[in-house]
Amino acid sequence: MTAQARLLPGLVEHWAEAKPDAEAISYEGQSYTWAQWWDRIQRVAGALRAAGIGRGDRVAYLDKNNLSCLEVALAAGALGASTAILNWRLAADELDYVVRDSGARLLFVADELLPGVDGIVDRPATVLLSSYEELIAAASPVGIDPEAQAEEPVLVMYSSGTTGRPKGVLLSHANVLAHARNTGDAMPVTSDSRSLVAMPLFHVGGSCYAMSGFREGIPSTLLREPTGPGLLGAIAQGCTHAFLVPAVVAGIMAAGQPAISAFGRLRRLVYGASPMPLPLLRAALTAWPDMEFVQVYGMTEMAGAITVLSPADHRDTDHPERLTSAGRPIGEAEMRVVDPATFEDSDTGELWFRTPQTMLGYHGQPAATADTVTAEGWLRTGDVGRLDSGGYVYIVDRVKDMIITGGENVYSPEVERVLAEHPAVADVAVIGVPDDRWGESVKAVVQAADGQSLDPDELVAYARAHLAGYKVPRSIDVVAEMPRNATGKILKKVLRRPYWPDRAI
Repeated sequence: MTAQARLLPGLVEHWAEAKPDAEAISYEGQSYTWAQWWDRIQRVAGALRAAGIGRGDRVAYLDKNNLSCLEVALAAGALGASTAILNWRLAADELDYVVRDSGARLLFVADELLPGVDGIVDRPATVLLSSYEELIAAASPVGIDPEAQAEEPVLVMYSSGTTGRPKGVLLSHANVLAHARNTGDAMPVTSDSRSLVAMPLFHVGGSCYAMSGFREGIPSTLLREPTGPGLLGAIAQGCTHAFLVPAVVAGIMAAGQPAISAFGRLRRLVYGASPMPLPLLRAALTAWPDMEFVQVYGMTEMAGAITVLSPADHRDTDHPERLTSAGRPIGEAEMRVVDPATFEDSDTGELWFRTPQTMLGYHGQPAATADTVTAEGWLRTGDVGRLDSGGYVYIVDRVKDMIITGGENVYSPEVERVLAEHPAVADVAVIGVPDDRWGESVKAVVQAADGQSLDPDELVAYARAHLAGYKVPRSIDVVAEMPRNATGKILKKVLRRPYWPDRAI
């Protein structure tokens, strides 16, 4: 049985009525039943309403994974408002941009992260999380606003921007519920399943994955961070299903046999956000022969997964080549492979999807939205792929210059914008290079301005002062001249060539 709801908070409301005394969620050693958790969410909604938050408003949230993040998002959704879940690892100037861009009227922030937003001009009213429980205790419960609509935004997830600034992806209740429905059909759970929510909630792999478990009515364990001890402890306590990025799996495999054996209690491992290096995947399949492996491919703009490589596909000895595929589209998803130059269907081309999971758009950026979602509702992924005879999707390149490192998306222009501001830099190109643990790592190639010299270590320090850590180049090469085409455009394929030849997929 699954919950049928019009709005996301209706998932919790449903189970609070259907099985009030069953466990809903656990965080940091504290568990709540569905009835208890629904009461907390309604009290948060009451506190938000008392603060003047209503339909069409937005709140922002800044912390590592915390139960209060899910409660705020569901409570705001109950009022017809939305929540921008911010990446706590952003540098101060990046936070300044996203907080102001979000248009939030209220900001929830962890006390230790307050210095990162202190300097924001016209910062919204701020609630420190140290006072959160007092806020709940003093509030009167408020239920779901009957005027709130399923097609209104409920989550704003900031995705790295191809133009150098993040874009706020507006996801509606209907988008996230469609994702939960379609992934639930593709990856069914059982009555004794327990979901492990370990990935950051500012990613769809955290928040939207969590909502899928709420739809199924299974208990969830939320981790503040996906550390080895935390993951193994949650599995020892009964978690059966988890979504993790390949870098986390690599860490478990590298931790030694005791960790590998303990992790083997997990029943299903869903992985995605970056490709799993084939040697790592093969080693994991061997180490955990009874585990169900599920690969997902998707993007924030589709609320998460849009294709799935099933457990059976992972162990299909007749088609071992499909381990390098992204699987097949999930329910309610139409797909096209389109030549990005002619917009005609092609054997190899940009992957387009049409699905009820497709975002409402980018907040405040109608032109960028129109560039991504066609008038007919097709979402252009920016990824180049092909299909085999069985309908399996293979990602072969990216239209956009995006680097996926450890599950984090880094767009080259975002890093280039920062490095180009250094006075000694005349030109810069940022590329992804192979990394056996992280999938890819960020590399910058720079050309010095006339009369200037460049110190790679100094440039790394400069980047670190302005960018989140995962965006900072791990290496920087200084070249006398950039390779360019006839129109003067830097040839990134030439820069990438020394690092990618004959690399095993």
